[in-house]
Amino acid sequence: MDLSTFVGSVGLRAPVMTASGTAGHGAEFANYLDPAALGAVVVKSMKSESWAGNPAPRVHPTAAGMINSVGLQGKGVSHWLEHELPALIATGATVVASIWGSSVDDYARAASALADAPSEVVAVEVNVSCPNLEDRGSMFAHSRSATAEAIGATAACNRPRWAKLSPNAADLPEIAEAAHGAGAEAVVLTNTLLGMVIDVDSRRPVLGAKKGGLSGAAIHPVAVRAVYDVHEALPAIPIVGVGGTSTGTDVVEFLLAGASAVEVGTATFADPRAPRRILAEFEKWCERHGVEAVTELIGGAHD
Repeated sequence: MDLSTFVGSVGLRAPVMTASGTAGHGAEFANYLDPAALGAVVVKSMKSESWAGNPAPRVHPTAAGMINSVGLQGKGVSHWLEHELPALIATGATVVASIWGSSVDDYARAASALADAPSEVVAVEVNVSCPNLEDRGSMFAHSRSATAEAIGATAACNRPRWAKLSPNAADLPEIAEAAHGAGAEAVVLTNTLLGMVIDVDSRRPVLGAKKGGLSGAAIHPVAVRAVYDVHEALPAIPIVGVGGTSTGTDVVEFLLAGASAVEVGTATFADPRAPRRILAEFEKWCERHGVEAVTELIGGAHD
């Protein structure tokens, strides 16, 4: 079958990618699968400079996934370009960079640092929606104007931008429209859900930052709903679906809801080969159902 798909102007060889924050710098996956066989490797979100992240403990398992408060730890865009990206490019992977900031200027600096990145970096995911930061009340993705301002500040990256939005926002289609209007070719739906776990013996939160982002199979229906709602309201805006993708049929579900491609995240912690396995399961599903191209499925659940 024809596995190729487009996210806006970006052509991908397959509809399955890694999700930011779960694939590290990407080259690590070469020990378990061929990164070049995936649509793209989306790397961990980076700030313009080094960032320490949140206090430990940072990760805790839940009944159907995990909760984390890593807090976007990293050494910054320039370090990634010099020390991490070359090894990832050597695997033959298509690369999507991911950036974040705590201010509009942060986003602008991170984007500018990517302006001269190699051509293998085909897009930049602008993460305006991480819930694992102390000042969650000012999260860009909870405001149409703030989202638009952050996206608008990233034009200097000189490549297509995808806005990663939050499932915690009440007016998601409106925020998606604002992101698109500010220059995002596509939206990524969604990030983690804000959650909390308490240790009943110590009677204290288990995470060092107390609250964190819930991911994994438990949030998949939430992510599908987000994709469906945005595609229904704004069918012209390309969507990348992410949230609890664990099987090939999860990919089918996201595509039917309106996504053009899908990211796999938390499943890779249990099985680093999960993205390739899920892509193979998707191919087998399509063969059984006579589907010859990814494009046949996109938006198929809508009237």
